[in-house]
Amino acid sequence: MRILFTGGSGKAGRHAVAHLIALGHRVLNVDLLPLDLPGLDNRITDLTDAGQVFDVMASYTGLDELDPGTGVPRFDAVVHFAAVPRILLKSDNECFRVNTLSTYNVIDAALKFGVRKIIFASSETTYGVCFADGERKPDYLPVDEDHPTIPEDSYAMSKVVNEATARSFQRRSGADIYGLRINNVIEPQEYARDFPAYLADPALRRRNIFAYIDARDLAQMVELCLHTGGLGYEVFNVANDTHSVGLDTDALIARFYQGVPLQRQIGPQESFYTNAKAKTLLGFAPAHNDWRALLP
Repeated sequence: MRILFTGGSGKAGRHAVAHLIALGHRVLNVDLLPLDLPGLDNRITDLTDAGQVFDVMASYTGLDELDPGTGVPRFDAVVHFAAVPRILLKSDNECFRVNTLSTYNVIDAALKFGVRKIIFASSETTYGVCFADGERKPDYLPVDEDHPTIPEDSYAMSKVVNEATARSFQRRSGADIYGLRINNVIEPQEYARDFPAYLADPALRRRNIFAYIDARDLAQMVELCLHTGGLGYEVFNVANDTHSVGLDTDALIARFYQGVPLQRQIGPQESFYTNAKAKTLLGFAPAHNDWRALLP
């Protein structure tokens, strides 16, 4: 596939881009900073500028595409990960502006140029727990895609708006547009560096609902979305199968979630941030659940 990937230079994007290239896809990374990766084409683009987005959507990815003399090839899919990645990096209104306007521009341009598969990064923060002022508990456990999305911060608000934008574009176009509610992304080297602290103090993971997604499993999720058609508009929780702390489910509930209703029985190590929908509809099978084996 010929794929336009926004935000491929970021923490999550660079693993997905490398995975897609390894599978043989042609990838154009559209970002404010290039990613130095063999086989990857880069284009510096301000995604809040609709003109730049339209230009790159109808552009060659590299000089070699000039050789056939048959004009500019079309992209088969668009993966949109680019964003201000959290609160407290830019002003709140700028975070909201960049994230919502860039998403509108990317989906709008993709559909107008005939792309029928669009994947975009939403967030765990949409559930209103991560960046709440004080402690806010989930309405129920495990947290699934039907859980209310009523956040209080500019970043999560932008992601909720992006989901509404994507759903509206899908209804108008009939294309496949999938949103990924990505949990806290963990790179391989971060297990040994960070997880001993999570074992010592599980409360450090409360805002992430004690969950995580390995960057390599997130890359697998992108691959599965690219190769699964006909779902229309869908959102998926993206997380690994297990908690990111040493306590088991009963201990976590007793300490952090007393009084929170349980929708079903939850396994001793099973994540509160359920990925069951992705497993059912996409065949998602995260491979990096045993993080304990990676600790010193």
